[in-house]
Amino acid sequence: MEKLRMTSPDLTDANIDKLAELFPSVVTETLDAEGNPKKAIDFDLLRQELSDHVVEGPQERYQLDWPGKRAAAFAANAPIAKTLRPVREESVDFDTTKNLFIEGDNLDALKLLQESYLGKVKLIYIDPPYNTGNDFVYADDFAESTQEYLARTGQSDGSGAKLVANPESNGRFHSDWLSMMYPRLKLARNLLSDDGLVFVSIDDAEAPNLRRLCDEVLGTENFVGQLVWKSRVSEDTRSKTGLSTDHEYIVAYRRSETGRFVGVGKDMGKFSNPDNDTRGPWRSADLTGLATADRRPNLHYDIVDPGTGQVYPPPHKGWRYEPSTMVTKIAEGRILWPSDPSGRPRHKLFVEEMSSPFKSATSVLQQWSTANGTREVNEILGGGIFDFPKPTELIKFLIGQASSDSKDDVILDFFAGSSTTAHAVMSANAEDGGTRRFILIQLDERVDEDSAAAESGYTNIAEISRERIRRVGPAVTRSAGLASENLDFGFRTLKVDTTNMADVLRSPDETDQLALSNLEGSVKPDRSGEDLLFQVMLDWGLELTMAIAIEQLDSQKVFVVEDGALIACFDSKVNPELVRTIAKREPLRAVFRDSSFASDEARINAEQAFRELSPATDVKAI
Repeated sequence: MEKLRMTSPDLTDANIDKLAELFPSVVTETLDAEGNPKKAIDFDLLRQELSDHVVEGPQERYQLDWPGKRAAAFAANAPIAKTLRPVREESVDFDTTKNLFIEGDNLDALKLLQESYLGKVKLIYIDPPYNTGNDFVYADDFAESTQEYLARTGQSDGSGAKLVANPESNGRFHSDWLSMMYPRLKLARNLLSDDGLVFVSIDDAEAPNLRRLCDEVLGTENFVGQLVWKSRVSEDTRSKTGLSTDHEYIVAYRRSETGRFVGVGKDMGKFSNPDNDTRGPWRSADLTGLATADRRPNLHYDIVDPGTGQVYPPPHKGWRYEPSTMVTKIAEGRILWPSDPSGRPRHKLFVEEMSSPFKSATSVLQQWSTANGTREVNEILGGGIFDFPKPTELIKFLIGQASSDSKDDVILDFFAGSSTTAHAVMSANAEDGGTRRFILIQLDERVDEDSAAAESGYTNIAEISRERIRRVGPAVTRSAGLASENLDFGFRTLKVDTTNMADVLRSPDETDQLALSNLEGSVKPDRSGEDLLFQVMLDWGLELTMAIAIEQLDSQKVFVVEDGALIACFDSKVNPELVRTIAKREPLRAVFRDSSFASDEARINAEQAFRELSPATDVKAI
């Protein structure tokens, strides 16, 4: 029995718990006065979380550490002067879809999504580079600009993609991979809902480091499990060790203790009602207990069949119920007596007595293999377009473990690859009528010039990703036998790009994420009103799939987002009549180009119009 504390609460421990919730990566461990382990705060790491520059001063302690860690942590918090630009021609059902496809560096994209999707993502699944030495890693170098880094390393290409091989001969082989993953996981954690789950595919090369990295970013207490996936059907005849590695892993973490697997459905086919029991369907269940006589003597006693007088001594671990409960169950006809005296009594388990229709999911997955994923992609895109894609059914299983009853969750994959996650989301929705939405992020990584993908006309992985999504809709519709008009097979394509403003006076490393109320500058000549609109939506934290209508008000073009969540006008001149017309509609937010007002007086009059006609509207200018 626990004793009462009999003292005032330990506010230090309470503060540590609060900091752990805000910044799980700063939590380490120490020993209390009695030598017992307890949580502590790594103040160097806390300083880094609250600093706008790289903090020096490492100390010896139990933690995962590597060269470049502090720079990677700083990178997660460093602001960027970038935006997401809509690309209608590379989208499907742009005006109605609730799905997003973002092309660009996922580190930039995750930063840009922080406000719009903070705490809204139920499931994150990623299949990052495994760091085998033959694949690619993102070449992040946070001490210099992208242009400087690419020029120095000779990695610059037309699209600005930052990809390099990471051979094992590299002295920072594991460190570079950890530095790539660390800031991305930190930013992704912010997007998770309280009951959200993270799944990361990995193999033996980095599985131990991934676990320790996730322990730091998400908290050791939020580790759910490490699933073993049998990815290979037949043994690897190329093995040089005589051992065929036929499995990969899926590491699972949760955002908080409310996150959990749904489980798998119990076999209800075992329930029936052959004796027309008024209590409904039942199945035969074991009566054996869980403890030996020395541990639970009250569960070790004889029971008697009232019909035959046959006495049944207790099994080795006793009966499931204590004597009084057993007497009641016998009287109620819940005990099943064996026809053979050498048998064991059992009991009726009724459907209504089940605590849940689900049982725990297994950590060993053997139903699907990489061959299934390859076959799917070949059928959709043609042979050899994409290597080693994950099977759709595997990702659907993970979606099912995280999905809520409403089935309208947001699912994020920021290493989209061949878009298996989008395929899985669409297929799951087709099967159960859900309205799950996906956000995919994929770098425009160039394909090899002599590859099957290049021969088919693809120049980069992002193009392959989008094309699969385009073709999945009809395929899913045919397989499900459903009407496609009730399903969302579209996606809005957005591309990571530099800010829309031409005269940003501060460098990207010094600029706060665009504050529209005080940013001075002109709009770049190649940027459209819709480009500006999406930057405004990002700044205000609006979801990027909100409905957008284009209207003509007082002969001027106006964007109306989600029936008045935002009204924006970026025309070169704004007349007072338009301002009053917009104000009368009482939108939650309104934005204009600062240069659209003829004078300071016109700007002041516009503000006055909103104070009179719609005082609750948040009005800004760019």
